[in-house]
Amino acid sequence: QVQLVESGGGLVQPGGSLRLSCAASGFTLDYYAIGWFRQAPGKEREGVSCISSSDGSTYYADSVKGRFTISRDNAKNTVYLQMNSLKPEDTAVYYCATVCTVVAGKGIWGQGTQVTVSS
Repeated sequence: QVQLVESGGGLVQPGGSLRLSCAASGFTLDYYAIGWFRQAPGKEREGVSCISSSDGSTYYADSVKGRFTISRDNAKNTVYLQMNSLKPEDTAVYYCATVCTVVAGKGIWGQGTQVTVSS
């Protein structure tokens, strides 16, 4: 079965850290750019970060630049999102996908993992 599975979400205090994982099964991540997205209640899904399949180049939204780091371990068929200095406004469901932008009907998407930043 072709799927992406996110994990690593949870409740963390402001200033804390989490590392999200995006594991692929049924296909090889090597050949795909992988994006992380998030969706807060009442808001549209937004792109957070992306990593290319070729040279490992990365993209970050301005809101997370300097705090989040995306990486990939092709041997483990997994992409990570290290999130540091978390803020309450980072609270959202985080998704990974085999695309870097949201296009209806495109890409393989995971089911999402909840990240809540609160004291």
